[in-house]
Amino acid sequence: MTFNVPVPQLPTLSRRVRVLLVAVVVVIVALILLNVFVSQYTSLLWFRSVGHASVYSRRLVTELLLFAMFGLAMAIVVAVNIVLAYRFRPAFRPASQEQQQLDAARDVLHRFRWWVLAIVSVFIGIITGASASTHWKTWLLWRNGTSFGIKDPQFHRDISYFAFTYPMQRYVLSVLFAIVIVSLIAVLITEYVFGGVRLQTPGPKWTPAGRVHVSVLLGVFVLLKAVAYWLDRYGLAFSGRGIVTGPSYTDVNAVLPAKTILVFVAVICALLFFANIVTRNWLLPAVALGLMVLSAIVIGGVYPALVQQFKVKPSASDLEAPYIQRNITATRAAYGIGSVKPQSYAGVFDPTSSPTTLRADANAVAQIRVLDPNVVSQTFEQLQQQRSYYTFPETLDVDRYPGLTTDGSQSLTDTVVGVRDVNLSGLQPGQRNWINEHLVYTHGYGMVAAVADTSTSGGAPDFVEQDLPPTGSIPITQNGARIYFGESSPSYSIVGAPAGAKPRELDLPSGNANGQTNTTYDGNGGVKIGSTWRQLLYAWKFKDKNILLASGVNSKSQILYVRDPRKRVAKVAPWLTLDGDPYPVVVGGQIEWVVDGYTTTSGYPYSEQQSLGSATKTSLTTTSTSVSAQQNTKINYIRNSVKATVNAYTGKVTLYAWNQKSDPDPVLETWEKAFPGVVQPETSMPAALVPHLRYPEDLFNVQRELLTQYHVLQPHAFYNGTEFWNVPNDPNATDAVPQPAYYFTMTPDGSPTNAAPPVFSLTSPLVSLNRRNLTAYLSVDSQPGPNYGKFTLLTVPADRVTDGPQQVHNDIESTTTVSRLLSLLRQGGSRVVIGNLLTVPVDGGFVYVEPAYVKAAGAGSFPVLREVIADSNGTVAFAPTLDQALNGVFGVKSSPASTGSPPSSGPPSSGTGNGGGTTKVSPALKQAIAAAQQAETAAKAALRRGDFAAYGEDEQKLATALSRVAALAGSSSKSG
Repeated sequence: MTFNVPVPQLPTLSRRVRVLLVAVVVVIVALILLNVFVSQYTSLLWFRSVGHASVYSRRLVTELLLFAMFGLAMAIVVAVNIVLAYRFRPAFRPASQEQQQLDAARDVLHRFRWWVLAIVSVFIGIITGASASTHWKTWLLWRNGTSFGIKDPQFHRDISYFAFTYPMQRYVLSVLFAIVIVSLIAVLITEYVFGGVRLQTPGPKWTPAGRVHVSVLLGVFVLLKAVAYWLDRYGLAFSGRGIVTGPSYTDVNAVLPAKTILVFVAVICALLFFANIVTRNWLLPAVALGLMVLSAIVIGGVYPALVQQFKVKPSASDLEAPYIQRNITATRAAYGIGSVKPQSYAGVFDPTSSPTTLRADANAVAQIRVLDPNVVSQTFEQLQQQRSYYTFPETLDVDRYPGLTTDGSQSLTDTVVGVRDVNLSGLQPGQRNWINEHLVYTHGYGMVAAVADTSTSGGAPDFVEQDLPPTGSIPITQNGARIYFGESSPSYSIVGAPAGAKPRELDLPSGNANGQTNTTYDGNGGVKIGSTWRQLLYAWKFKDKNILLASGVNSKSQILYVRDPRKRVAKVAPWLTLDGDPYPVVVGGQIEWVVDGYTTTSGYPYSEQQSLGSATKTSLTTTSTSVSAQQNTKINYIRNSVKATVNAYTGKVTLYAWNQKSDPDPVLETWEKAFPGVVQPETSMPAALVPHLRYPEDLFNVQRELLTQYHVLQPHAFYNGTEFWNVPNDPNATDAVPQPAYYFTMTPDGSPTNAAPPVFSLTSPLVSLNRRNLTAYLSVDSQPGPNYGKFTLLTVPADRVTDGPQQVHNDIESTTTVSRLLSLLRQGGSRVVIGNLLTVPVDGGFVYVEPAYVKAAGAGSFPVLREVIADSNGTVAFAPTLDQALNGVFGVKSSPASTGSPPSSGPPSSGTGNGGGTTKVSPALKQAIAAAQQAETAAKAALRRGDFAAYGEDEQKLATALSRVAALAGSSSKSG
C-alpha cells in the first residue's frame, strides 16, 4: 500500500543571510564570554586587594569541578543513549502515513546527526553543570566534614552524617534521577523519529532493541527509587509529622519499616523491568509498575495513616513523650540554650525594702538608658552632621567606653555611637556630577558618641565624642577617623594620586577660602587601576566610560567598591550567615566595623526547624534601613563562631574564631578545612577589641523565640503547651511585630547585693501565650569574659499577674496626668515620640522606663528628650530627668548616692518630677546656679527656633556655668 503524502521541503537560506546569522551568534557569544571574563577577573582583583584570593580560587575551582563532573556525566550518558538508540534503529520500517511524515525529519537529522547530537548533549550538560556549580557549599561540607562527637538517638549515626553527608547523597541521587529521565526522553524521541517506536503503524509498536533499551532505563530508574527509599529512612530525622521536628511514634514504628520494605519492593520491580530484556513482553514491567504504585500507597501511605489515626491520636501524650524528649534535648543543644534553666523571681519588690533602698538599688543594678538609638539618629544629624553631605545610620548602636563618667569611675559606660558617613544624596543638584560623586566626596569623617543614661539640660545627647575636627574622650587618629568603608558609602570611588599632586578628595569642611580641606587616600583598600587595561575593565564592569576617559584617574588611582561592611564580609566569607546590624568601635585609634558571623545548618536531627527571617523579625528589621532583615532560610543549628572586623579606612577584612574553647563548633571546623587560613584564631584578636564585642542580636532573637517553648523540659507539659510564652509586641510599633531586644548594663537578677557587678547585657521580657502579662525576663551576659553568653531566665509566679510591656505602655498613655502633659507637649504642631520601653529587674520587682521626645513642627526638626517616664506596680512618674522620674515612682524626695552608674544631675528644674531637696548655698553658688539656669533657658529657646549656632554657644555657656557650680559645691556635676 502506498501513501501519497507530500514531503515538506525545508527552506534554504541565502549565503548572505547565513553569514549574517553566524556573525550575530558570534557577537552574542563573544559578549557573553566578555562579561564572564570581566566579572571573574575583576572579582579576582578585588579578592587580591583584600588579601583573600584563596577564597576566590577555591570557590571557583570547586564550581568548575562540579560543573565538569555533573555536566559531563549528563552530557555523556545522554549522548551514549541517543547513539545507541540511533545505532539500533530498524533498517526497515513498514509503510504508513506516520512513517512518511517522519521521513523529512529523519533525512535532516541523519545528515546533521553529529551536530544535533553535540548541540543537544552540550546544552543539557551546560544546564546540569551550571546547576551543580551552585551546590559548592554542599560539596565542600561533604568533603571536609568534621565529626560532632554526638550520635542521633534513632539511627545512632554521628550528627555530621546528617549535616554534611546526607545532603550530598540526596543531591547526587537527584542528578542521577535527572540523567535517567532525560536519557529516557531522548531515547523515546530518537526511537520514535527513526522507527523504533511506531504508534500509528500497523504491527508491533516496539522494535526488540527499543524495548530492551527502554526497559533497562526504567529498571535503573526503579533501582534509584530503591536508593531513595533507603535515604528516606534517614530523612525521617527531620520529619514534621508530629508536633515537633524529628521522627514521631508513627515515623519510627510505621513509616520507617514501610520505607525498608519499599526498598526491597523497588529492587524486585527493577529486576522485573530487567527481565523484559529476555521475555520481550511488557506484562512483567506493567506488573512491576502496578506493584510499585500499590506498595507505595498501601505500605507507605495507608498503613502509617491508620497507625496515626487509631493508635497514636488516642494516646498521643504518652506515645509521643519519648520523641518529644529527644526533640527538646536536640533543640536546646543545637541552638546553644542547653544550659538555660528558669529561676524563680518574685515579680514584686522585696517587702522589707524601704522606698529609699529601692531607689538606691535602682541606681546600683543598671545603667538605665534614656537615649533611644532608634530615635536619636535625627538628633545626631542635626547637631553633628555639620554638612548636608554627611549622614548617620537610621539606627545607632550601643557600645561601652571607659572613663566617660564624672565620678572618677573607670568602669565601662554605655554609649550610643554612630559614624558620620558620606551621603551623596545630600549634595545640591548643581553638585551632582561624576567628578564630585566619584572623585571628591569619597568618605565620611569621625564617630559621634553620647552617654546613654543621660542628656544635657536642653534634652540633647550628652556628647563625649563630637564635632569636626573630632574632639572628645575617645582617641581616634586622623586616618582612623576617615570612613572610606561604611554603610552609606558610594557604590564606588576612585582615590589616590601621585606624590606631590594636589589633593582632590574633600576631607573636612573648614573656614578657609575654599571652605574645605582636601586629602588623598594613602591606604591600600582598593584595586589599583593605574593602567589603561584595568580602567577599561572597570569601565565595562560599571558601565561607565568616565573611568576610562576622566583625567582625574591617574597612575596611582585605586577604585573602592563593595564598601558596606556586611557585604564586604559576606564576599570574603560567603559560607557565613551575618548579623543584620554591624556596629563601629574604636580600636587603637582606628574605627573598625564589627560584624557577627553565624555558622548554620538545617541538618541537625531532631532539632526544631526555624525560619531565620521569621525568628529574627522585630520592629527594627521592618522599619530601619540600617538593620538588615535575615532571609527566610530554614535552620536547626546556629552558632556565633566568627567575629569579623572591617577597617573603616583600609577596608581590611579580618575574621576571628570566637568562643571555640568553651563551645567548639564542628561546622566552623569544617569550613576552616575548606578555606584554610581565612579565619584567624581567637588568640590573634587585638586585646583592645575584645571589650567592645557583644552578644549578637539576631542570635539572641532566635534563641528567645525558641525559649518561649523550650524552657519546658517535661515532654507531657510540652505536649499540652499550656506553659508556652510569647515574645511581646513592640508597644510603640503601629503593626503587631515583636519588640527588639535591648542592650544596657544591668545586674541579671536585679539584686544589688549580688557579688557579681552589673554587666553589659542583651535583654527581653517575655509574656504569656494568650495574654499580655509578663511571665519571664531573659537576659544574656554580653560582656566578653568568663560568663559571656550566660543566660539568666527569671520567671514570675503563675498565680500573680505582672504587667507586660504593652500593658505598661497602655497604663502610661492612659494615666490622666501623663496624658495631659503629653497633650501639652504636642501643642503647636509638635509631635511626641515615645522611645524604647526598657524593663529593669530591681529587688524582686520590675521598673519600666521609657523616654519621651518632642519633635517640633516644620522641616529640619529633630527629637529632643523632654521627659522620662517610669512605671512600677501601677505607679507612673513623668519628669524631666531619669533621676526625678525614679524618685517619683519610688516616692522619695531626693536622689540617693549611686553605687553604679551616676545619676544625671543639673541645675534645679521646675519640671513635674518629685526630686529636689533643701540645701543651704552661698551667694556665689546661687549666682552660678542662676547663670546656669539662664543659659539653659536660652539654649532651649534656640533649640525651639532651630538656631543651632546659638544653641551651641548657649550649651557652652551652660557647661561653663555648671563647672562653676561644681567647683563651688565642692563636687563634680554633670548636666542632665
